[in-house]
Order: sequence, then structure tokens, then C-alpha cells
Amino acid sequence: MLALSRWKVILVVASALFGLIFTLPNLVPVGSLPSWAPQQRLNLGLDLQGGSYLLYEVDTVALRKERLTNLTEDVRSKLHGEQIDFTGLAVVGDAIDVRISDPTKVDAAFKILNGALGERLLTGGRDVSLQTRPDQHISVTFVAQAANSAATDAVTRSIEIIRKRIDALGTKEPIITQQGTNRIRVEAPGESDPEKLKAVIGKTAKLTFQMVDVDAAPEDVAAGRIPPDDELLPSDDGFAPAYVVKKRSVVTGEMLTSASGSHDENNAPAVGFSFNAVGTQRFAQVTTQNVGKPFAIVLDKRVISAPRINGAITGGSGIITGRFTEESAHDLALLLKTGALPAPLNVVEQHTVGAELGADAVKAGALSIIIGAALIFLFIMLAYGLFGVFAAIALVVNGLMIVGAMSLTQATLTLPGIAGMILTLAVAVDANVLIYERMRDEVRAGRPAMSAADAGFTRALTTIIDANVTTLVAAVIMFQFGSGPVKGFAWTLFIGVITSVFTAVLITQVLVGWWFRAFRSKTLPII
Repeated sequence: MLALSRWKVILVVASALFGLIFTLPNLVPVGSLPSWAPQQRLNLGLDLQGGSYLLYEVDTVALRKERLTNLTEDVRSKLHGEQIDFTGLAVVGDAIDVRISDPTKVDAAFKILNGALGERLLTGGRDVSLQTRPDQHISVTFVAQAANSAATDAVTRSIEIIRKRIDALGTKEPIITQQGTNRIRVEAPGESDPEKLKAVIGKTAKLTFQMVDVDAAPEDVAAGRIPPDDELLPSDDGFAPAYVVKKRSVVTGEMLTSASGSHDENNAPAVGFSFNAVGTQRFAQVTTQNVGKPFAIVLDKRVISAPRINGAITGGSGIITGRFTEESAHDLALLLKTGALPAPLNVVEQHTVGAELGADAVKAGALSIIIGAALIFLFIMLAYGLFGVFAAIALVVNGLMIVGAMSLTQATLTLPGIAGMILTLAVAVDANVLIYERMRDEVRAGRPAMSAADAGFTRALTTIIDANVTTLVAAVIMFQFGSGPVKGFAWTLFIGVITSVFTAVLITQVLVGWWFRAFRSKTLPII
């Protein structure tokens, strides 16, 4: 095993060069390296760089309520379309209940609703369940599988939308992970204003275009008598405190293909938008049929503008006017581009790590690595002399390879990650201790020096691999099921274990083999 094979020497040199080249960007000022050289640097986590931390909870109760409301309007629309009279349409608990006025039409109503409501599930069947009840009642509920699937999908979609919104703000390398079943953890290194993050992340940004009900009598509205298919929404347009609008949305924000800051004919800030093919067709149809009538542009259940339709809009684009500033128009365009959140987000926890505190953490982490490495070097060299120096050289290459691999993969370094690096150095020394102690045992058993050294590497290898495989398994489990700092620790440990085995076995083996070839010693310098 101590033979200096060409492939071993090449591999050792290549690994050392890899570690040096990819670690170098972290040691020199940005932009000082030539363009052909690697530019990737370690990303510092929230605890090292400073920034904002937010923990959100997806409001699945509000999501269920919204889905029931939409389903209620679907029931109303289908029964009205088939001219079937009904009463008592309302949400009762987790179900929708409606009473068919004519007992002879209960079966027909059931058949119509059963065929028209809901969507088909991947596993077969539909996501709603209907059943007839006494006294001409029909009950509509979401099946349990559909409700659970909707909640899970809401969390997944929320994570993607949050990521898009933060990326649009220019925040680099945010950490956005699911925590538990309905919570989302957001770490934004370098972003010192959590309120700005909350204003962009937490806004549902559900945009709808709804017709204003011009037939609703003001006295009825004042008395709270709102038609069943209408709703009273507060207004931010400055012309009316509230509007009575139809519950049914004619066009929704999901049909937008683009949105950007713009200006109206008076050069006031506005938001320009464009629809997809479906939205263009619907918007053209609605504006053609309602010329002269107002329609409301609604954002998160508040009317931001209620313009009058002066003519058919068939081009699929337009502008949203209102009481905007340049910044608010830009923020609204950003929200519309990234899409609406499927459910409201509630802030459970938030805190800010200052840049100064992060810088102090970096200094403390670097100091801990230096002290830890120095103590390890001192121990290994005092215990094993020249071979301890070889082990120390392998440890330096090991550290370079860890930092280089993390820079190449754009991993995020956190304080727990620094702890993982220190632990990795200790694990690497363990491998050298096993090898050198085996060499001592072989010499005591009467083997010549070179044969004892060869046996030390050969016979300790199995033990080294067994010990490190268990550590790798632990790292994989922590990475799979952990979040935030736990993942950072696990990833650093995973990389470190692989590089440690490589450097402790191969690099020290090449150095020891070179020493025997150069000096042809008959004794080991570790006895």
C-alpha cells in the first residue's frame, strides 16, 4: 500500500489544488481574481452575516373558509343557471347546506351539482361529496383527502411565492424551509429590516376584478341588507368608503402574465398589467357586455380602484390606477408578478441579527477554528513526531477541501457549521491515531518498519470506514429531517467526513511512502 503509485500522487496534488483554488476567493477581496478563476464564495448564514428571521404559520382555517365560500357561490350559480329555486344556502360547520324549494326537483338538483362541482382527484373520484338529507336538503362537503391535500399544497405554493418575492427584493441566498406541517421559516441574511420583508412576504396579494352592483339601494346597504350574491368591500380609492360588488370574480390575478410600475394619462403612478389568453377573453366579454358600468379592482378584499367601463377592452392589457406612490406601485406590481398567496400568513416569531453581531460571530468562529486546529496540530505532532507533521499537513488540505467544496456548492456557513468543521478536524485526527497506533502494535509484534507502516494503513482502514459511515448516516438523517442551523451543521459534517477519510488515509500514506523512499529508515519515528 505504501507504493507511490502515479495515480495516488496525481490525486493528492489535484485535491490540494482544488482546495486551494476554490478556497482562495474567500481570502481575497471581491473582484481581485482574474475572470477565469473561480469566483464562488461561502455564503454566510444569518448568525454570521446578520439579517432578519421570520417564522410564518399558514392560515389553513382561512383557506378552508375561502374554499367553502367559493363552493357556496358555485352551488348558487349552478342552481340559478338551471332555474331551480332554493332557500337557506349557507355554510354550516365544514359543509354547505341548501334546501331545494320544489321536492320534485331534489334529484335533478343533486344530479346537476354532483356533476358540476369540484375537481377530479389523482386517486379517482372528486374532491367534493354530496348527500341528500331530510326535508329536501342537499349537503356538500370537501372529502378529507382533498382538504389535507389543499393544506399541504398551500404550504408548498407559499414557499415558492415567498422565494420569488424575496428574490425580487435582491436579497441573496435566503433560507426558506417548511417547519412542521404548516409553518414556514424565512432567514434573509443581509436584510436588516424585517418590517419591509413582512410587508412584501405577508401580503396575500389576491387580485380580483368584480362587477360593482349598481342596483343595490343605498338605504338597503346602510341598513345592512346586502343581496346574497353581493358583498360590501371597503375602498381605498378615495371616492367612496365602500362598494357593493358581486361575489363572483370575473377575472382573477392568476390570469395575469405580467405586471409592472407605470403611469396613467395624468402621469400619476399606476400599475400596468397583461392577461393570458383566458383572461383576455373573459375581460373582453365582460367589458363588452357592461359598457357604462363600473367594475371594482379588488386587492385582498379592499377596492383599490373602481373605474367605469367606457368601451370594450379586447387587447388583454390595461392599468390599475389608485392612490399610489412610485414605491407602492412598484411593490404592488412585484406582488402581482409573483402571484397571490393561497392562504394568509400569520407571523409567529421574528427577530433581527445585527450586522455587528454577525461580524463578531465570524471573528469568534474563525478564532475557535484557529485555536482548535492549533491544539489538534500540537497534540498530533507531540504524540507522533514526524508522522504527526504529515497528519497536520493532511489536516490543512482537509480544511481547504471542505471550504472549497462548500464554496463550489454555494453552501451556507453558519455557527453550527463552524462547529461541524471543528468536529471534522477531530474526526480526521482519530483516523491518523488509529493508523499510527496500529503501526506501533505491528512493530512490537516484530514486523520491520516499512511492513509495519503498510500494515497500519491496511488493517486500520476497515475500522476507519466503519466509524465514519455511522457519522455519515447521522449527517444524512440530520440534513433530511433538520432545518436551518441543523442542516448547515449536517452538510458541513457530511463534506468533512468524506474529505477526512480521503486526506487521513491517502495523503498521509503518500507522505509516509515518500519518506520511506527518500530516507529508507529501518525504524519508525513514532516509537
